[in-house]
Amino acid sequence: MAAGFVLCLLLLQLYVQPYTGQEPVDLSAFQPQSALTDMEFVSVSSYRGPGNTDTRSNKELPILLWWSGNLFPHFPGDTERVDCARSSCLVTRNRKVQLHRRTASIIFYGTDFRAYEAPLPRLAHQTWALFHEESPMNNYLLSHGSGISLFNYTATFRRESDYPLTLQWLPSLNYLLKPPSVSLEEKNSWRKAGLAPVLYMQSHCDVPSDRDRYVQELMKYMQVDSYGKCLNNKPLPEYLEDTSTATGEDQRFMSFVARYKFHLALENGLCPDYMTEKLWRPMHQGCVPIYRGSSSVADWLPNEHSAILLDDFHSPQELAKFIMDLDNDDSKYLRYLEYKTPSKITNLRLLEGLQNREWGINDMSKPNYLNGFECYVCDRENERLTAEKKHRREPDKYPAPQPKMANNTHMGCPLPSPGYGAIEEIEPNDGWLQMWPQDYWQSLDQAEGLVSLINHNESDPGQLWQHIHRMAVSRNSQ
Repeated sequence: MAAGFVLCLLLLQLYVQPYTGQEPVDLSAFQPQSALTDMEFVSVSSYRGPGNTDTRSNKELPILLWWSGNLFPHFPGDTERVDCARSSCLVTRNRKVQLHRRTASIIFYGTDFRAYEAPLPRLAHQTWALFHEESPMNNYLLSHGSGISLFNYTATFRRESDYPLTLQWLPSLNYLLKPPSVSLEEKNSWRKAGLAPVLYMQSHCDVPSDRDRYVQELMKYMQVDSYGKCLNNKPLPEYLEDTSTATGEDQRFMSFVARYKFHLALENGLCPDYMTEKLWRPMHQGCVPIYRGSSSVADWLPNEHSAILLDDFHSPQELAKFIMDLDNDDSKYLRYLEYKTPSKITNLRLLEGLQNREWGINDMSKPNYLNGFECYVCDRENERLTAEKKHRREPDKYPAPQPKMANNTHMGCPLPSPGYGAIEEIEPNDGWLQMWPQDYWQSLDQAEGLVSLINHNESDPGQLWQHIHRMAVSRNSQ
């Protein structure tokens, strides 16, 4: 789902929440910065934690700055007071507060985070927080240790992050339990009419997972109906030619693809716990996904027979033989749909993950994950500031709080590798080879360059390239 569409849903959710009568945000909250005197403040309701007893005025609250202003999770306006589970903060997207003494944390959206645009100098009293739910291909800088360790708090698809978004593409358990929209008898009728057993539909072709290379090899051994721009061998019906129908759950599109028994569900990037609608949507429809993406996907599947994992097979030819065997045996095929019966969902990690997450998807009774992470940062920052205050007053009694830093388990996606075959067998002028491995290593240079800028207390992120050049010269001279 496009980031813009997600944002629209979040803003709609914010708009319809009831007003709670909270304290309006006023100009004096940001004093003494006179640059803010022209700001206009609008108070809208926000998620209020049931255990919040914070009675401080806006003048006393720490400030959280959303550096990626287009993802600011409040509407309308650009500044808001949030009352979270245990404490309160002021949040804003106005970058004029970057250097303010009460701006305690800056929240970044991973897709928009660029080393050459980072807010410098990085102030000692500020933490950095990362929200990144999209594909690892959007910013490989975050997959390197030097990149992810820039952040103190994280919300990513990895279960090890501070505020995990692992099941963000699975709305609910009922989404999985919905009966198949097309019966097996009808699917078999479509097969006899000439439909391939396997559907492939992609229009984003040049991606790090190099999925098209694998599908192209698979097509040598079995029939695959490929729609979209990638490996196209069959036209879409005219009423589906607008590919925007595939980004949501347009009923006509869903009915069309549900006729297929198997869906090639191949993510655009490979990373532990990165699972999107490519996995969950076919299961929702009652189709069997042939999946490659998260190396840890088996940890989250409803049971051991709910998806075919491409990496379990030594070759596309072996996979094709397995699929054709299932295609010709209804009883074996139906085992992959047993999870539609609640008692057949045996994965406790999946059940507990859906039950225990504090944020909701299309659920007005829970905060969305943007507001949820914002409150997570707010509560952590208030804890940190309280601990620092105690330490200043009684250093012998209260130790200084240790900085919390993210590590590779919070993101850490591997170097892109060929979708099929060895990298040595790929032609030097191959587009994938020239793009994605290079992007991965160049992002490491940028991550290390930004660390160098911070360590040198630089205030101009435009100096990044000079630092990268200096490090390269140093490496070559050793």
